[in-house]
Amino acid sequence: MEALLVSSPASVRYLTGYSGSNGLVLLSQSESHFFTDPRYGLDAAKTITGKVHVAKKPLIDAVAGVIKRKKLRKIGFEPAWMRVEEHQKLQEKLPAGASLEPAGGWIEELRMVKSPDEIEKIRRSVQLNSQAYARTMRGVHPGVREREVAAELDFQMRRLGAEKTAFDTIVASGPRSALPHAHPTAERFAVNELLLIDMGAVLDGYTSDMTRMAFAGVPPKRVRDLYKAVAEAQLAALDAVRPGVTATKVDETARAIFRAHNLEKEFVHSTGHGLGLEIHEVPKVGKKDKTKLKAGMVITIEPGAYVDGLGGVRIEDTVLVTANGCEILTPTSKELVNL
Repeated sequence: MEALLVSSPASVRYLTGYSGSNGLVLLSQSESHFFTDPRYGLDAAKTITGKVHVAKKPLIDAVAGVIKRKKLRKIGFEPAWMRVEEHQKLQEKLPAGASLEPAGGWIEELRMVKSPDEIEKIRRSVQLNSQAYARTMRGVHPGVREREVAAELDFQMRRLGAEKTAFDTIVASGPRSALPHAHPTAERFAVNELLLIDMGAVLDGYTSDMTRMAFAGVPPKRVRDLYKAVAEAQLAALDAVRPGVTATKVDETARAIFRAHNLEKEFVHSTGHGLGLEIHEVPKVGKKDKTKLKAGMVITIEPGAYVDGLGGVRIEDTVLVTANGCEILTPTSKELVNL
């Protein structure tokens, strides 16, 4: 291909540092072109290397103009990010003999291995996330509503300097904790119930992700056994993380523990995922991803088991793949919190 049109906001930011809401990048073998509108023109001209185009018309029209002037014939695009309308419009404006070719995943593959600067940003995001959790848990007690806990977590993240939350904060109590991605409700956290908190922050563009568990009262044997099995699976998966090991091998390591505890059917999602500028990046630490881990990758390890009527347990850390294994970036204790 002679050029690649990048429209994924995260990949545009990765390539240029631009964090606005309207930007495209056209990469050729010899140069780069950045396109935005007048709202971001002044900032882009000062901070972005390469040729900057401030367009008063739709950006796709400006892209087509450069393609014509440069006489480009084979242009890659990101099928997961380009809208059908934009694709059709660009195709119509291409010169005779030029074509658009799907080329997804190229920049995402580059983004898998983080630079030292990116790792430091993720590390600070993780620390902020844990601090917000610690501040919030001081006020969590039976009788508090799920939405109140979620609101306090979000407030504390912002207060500590986060740009925003990395995703909609998950707070689920009692039987609802068996819903892996439950939305907080007006339900009150009650005595003798589990409380699941899954939260993440965005700092300097980079995300973090953590899940921790609490119980109001003295946990019964069923809950203790469930927590012990999930903790065992998480530690085993962490121990499996090292360069050269496939993502699916890490996932299988966690699943083997659940099989030993007769909980395999209660584990309904993957063991983890990459993160960085986006909360879900490649590789996916699941059954089918054969990607070999490399030093510098940042992933989550988050096995969970969900029992209808009892509740669910998930333990999640953000992890850096190192030359000899992994470093757990999340500083928060993994012990079940008793409230």
